[in-house]
Amino acid sequence: MNDIERMDKEYVFGTWAFQKAYNPKQIVDAEGVYFTDADGNKFLDFSSQLMCSQLGHKNERINKAMNAQAEKFAFMAPGFTNEARAKLGKKLAEITPGNLKKTFFSPGGTEANEAAIMIARWFTGKHKIISRYNSYHGSTYVSAQMTAEQRRWATEHGMAGFLKAPAPYEYRTLFKNAMQTLDYIDEMMTHEGDQVAAVIAEPVVGSNGILVPPPDYMPELKRICEKHGALLIADEVMSGFGRCGEWFACDLWNMQPDIITMAKGITSAYLPLAATTVSEEIAAHFDENFFNIGHTYSGHPMTVACALETIQIYEDENIIAGVKEKGRYLMDKLCELKEQHPSVGDVRGVGLFCGVELVKNRETKEPFDDYDAKIKGKPSVLAQVGGKLMAEGVYVVPMINTLILAPPLIITEAQIDEGVAALDKALSWADEQL
Repeated sequence: MNDIERMDKEYVFGTWAFQKAYNPKQIVDAEGVYFTDADGNKFLDFSSQLMCSQLGHKNERINKAMNAQAEKFAFMAPGFTNEARAKLGKKLAEITPGNLKKTFFSPGGTEANEAAIMIARWFTGKHKIISRYNSYHGSTYVSAQMTAEQRRWATEHGMAGFLKAPAPYEYRTLFKNAMQTLDYIDEMMTHEGDQVAAVIAEPVVGSNGILVPPPDYMPELKRICEKHGALLIADEVMSGFGRCGEWFACDLWNMQPDIITMAKGITSAYLPLAATTVSEEIAAHFDENFFNIGHTYSGHPMTVACALETIQIYEDENIIAGVKEKGRYLMDKLCELKEQHPSVGDVRGVGLFCGVELVKNRETKEPFDDYDAKIKGKPSVLAQVGGKLMAEGVYVVPMINTLILAPPLIITEAQIDEGVAALDKALSWADEQL
């Protein structure tokens, strides 16, 4: 470790890590789909950092937009408005599905989901929230209760009203098929006796394995929510802004949630910003009912200026239309790797949002790592595969048993080939662990 890395280790908490084993790498530059460390090593950013750098690094238009806003003023209290905030609110109403209209801005995805839960409870007058296993919705106290994987365990004590349902995990479902998990949710809501305010779901599950539901799943989930008088919240923090080949994953199935949450791609991660956008009906409710949420940095002028320019780039450069073709190209390459490597149990995805799940045994689907390997500090084969990829100059996020391949939307086919070639080598090592 160099001096900066040692200083960081001593004075800054590493996230999701035992601090003794945390060894941060200093990054000194980034441009396009690459970033460079202090030793001069260059890496292909094959996961868009944390599935958020949609337009890559050092985009001149975004940098100019941020600088232009800073030259006017960097911050004003959220009780004041500015041109970028008003235009961004209008733009989100135009690009989000259906009649979603009014937006609350917050600093990050976890706050956006907390706002969605509060709004759903106030609007419906109900308290209970259903989320699904194999989900991640954030790390603050309420959003951690909705997260249905092991990272919630440390913070879920003592908070009532959060229920968990099965996810549409086709590769590992205990049901006959993923659609049957909806019968379970329907039955849950019946037994809860009209107490469920909302179901929150990632339309395409991100951190927990890139789980793409059957085409009829999300429309049917919306129908079930309506049947029981509950709202449907779509957590599109990771899947939104072109990641799946449409503005939002919900657009894949032409369905509208009651509330949508977003972050990450809204600014391509150049600045932290999230949004919670609600339907016209929900928005109207707060004309006569107190909207009891606020953040100092809600609609921070520089963040909304950044977001407005980011969305304009998506449109001007026809970025999202190209994602489908690039996604098909990437998926074809991954399917070829599956045929060549027995350690690959499943490949799945949509657009540039793909997952490669590794297994010890294809027949039994036995995983290399159990679900709580990370939080208990056990050795992880997936983490070692990630290390092998870094050694080949490619950065990929390994999550549980799945490698998340979510490159910047500006990636070329030649750069996809570069990432796949490195993955091919890393998977050869994984094959040896069978």
